Amino acid sequence: MDTIYFIYSLIFGALVGSFLNVVILRLPEEGQSVVFPASHCPKCQTKLRWFENIPVLSWLALRGKCRTCKAPISLQYPVVELSMALLSGALWRHFGPSFALLYYFLFAAALLAIIFIDLEHQIIPNQISLPGIVIGFAGSLLNPWVTWQQAGLGVLFGGGILWGVAVGYALLTGKEGMGFGDVKLLAMIGAFLGWQSLLYVVFASSLAGSVIGGLSLLLQKKDRQTRIPFGPFLSLAALSWLFFQQEILAAWLWYLGIIR
Repeated sequence: MDTIYFIYSLIFGALVGSFLNVVILRLPEEGQSVVFPASHCPKCQTKLRWFENIPVLSWLALRGKCRTCKAPISLQYPVVELSMALLSGALWRHFGPSFALLYYFLFAAALLAIIFIDLEHQIIPNQISLPGIVIGFAGSLLNPWVTWQQAGLGVLFGGGILWGVAVGYALLTGKEGMGFGDVKLLAMIGAFLGWQSLLYVVFASSLAGSVIGGLSLLLQKKDRQTRIPFGPFLSLAALSWLFFQQEILAAWLWYLGIIR
């Protein structure tokens, strides 16, 4: 039965991933609804039939092209669907049937949408981060993994840390180095994961962002003033803490033992 439920979780995750594609496409556009109109080709506006809307499989069957106008369909669609399916399966394995499963499923879905929206538009929508802060804190009242005190401090410290960095950088340089969307995102992460996750999330995301940003400057010969979205790095660091918290803490303790 556990295998069957695991397969169900993969399928459900893929279906939610299909909806996330709509959110990623429409939410940044002012006045767009994520519900209406129904799914359609962004090029020719042809409404998709049910068999063209099956997560991952439809994209493969259509060979990445619209059935009507033959316009290419972005690889992002199956990537988001497959990613959410894998996240859903991993959450089932990690938490089993529990409140935490639903709680962190919402968290993972929000982070996945943020990753792709920030990569494309370099914004983190308030429509995701602000309700996420509220849901994260409210859910901590029922969540056995994080107490409400830890979640509350996570919101305060999470928002406060990046707010201080953003304001300090702006005062010193006269330029905006970090968007306040990142501030609200870290507050949301703190609400779901607690204050104890923040040091790792900030350190890991900053390290990964520096390395990948540096490589991007070298390989693509971009200007140093080019903005690199930080939200994806914060989101991936938060997901790694969610699934590998014990291993991360064990590695940290091992490192402390080495340097003594």
